Amino acid sequence: MIPSSFPDSTEIARLTARMLLEIKAVHFNAREPFTLASGLPSPTYIDCRKLISYPRIRSTLMDFLTVTVMREAGFEAFDNIAGGETAGIPFAAMVAERMALPMTYVRKKPKGYGRNARIEGAMSEGERVLLVEDLTTDGGSKLSFVDAIRETGATCGHTAVIFYYGIFPETEKTLGDHGVKLHALCTWWDVLAEAKVQKAFDQETLDGVEAFLNDPRGWQEANKPT
Repeated sequence: MIPSSFPDSTEIARLTARMLLEIKAVHFNAREPFTLASGLPSPTYIDCRKLISYPRIRSTLMDFLTVTVMREAGFEAFDNIAGGETAGIPFAAMVAERMALPMTYVRKKPKGYGRNARIEGAMSEGERVLLVEDLTTDGGSKLSFVDAIRETGATCGHTAVIFYYGIFPETEKTLGDHGVKLHALCTWWDVLAEAKVQKAFDQETLDGVEAFLNDPRGWQEANKPT
């Protein structure tokens, strides 16, 4: 069923943050930072993959993501919903079901045998494709998926995620320069605000996270492993 009546974007962001906190998908630790895929330290980590194990929350968030995309991009804007391997695949399937559209997925790289394909499922030239992922940090990883979609002759001008870091100013420019608009439910700022309301972490931890969000590159430089 296609959702039609939902809260505004501010309330969607607050509720999304609340749900992520409730299932403990949010991890804050300023004393012993996490190491990101880039090798840089961070006092924050989020595990959106955990959402698939919570049926009520995942259903609500997929409704939110669907209605957000339709509000911001249009109700008849897409012909195909593509998930990025691997975290985006279940969310793309659920969005495609709600929008009554075909679903495909994009491999990170060709599988190396058979058709050596990156696109799995049926995607045709001229189709307008929405790329669905769990999250984005600086937007860079989305570009390879978008290029793979465009190589089929389809177009891809939009990507939708549950969570957007919202702290790296270059993200939307990186995507925009590639002709892609980002749609997201919430950011670290929304999560921090809700964590403060709920007192989900001690004040020292919240202060450390806020310092990181205000100057992520500076914080990472100051906290690099020696």
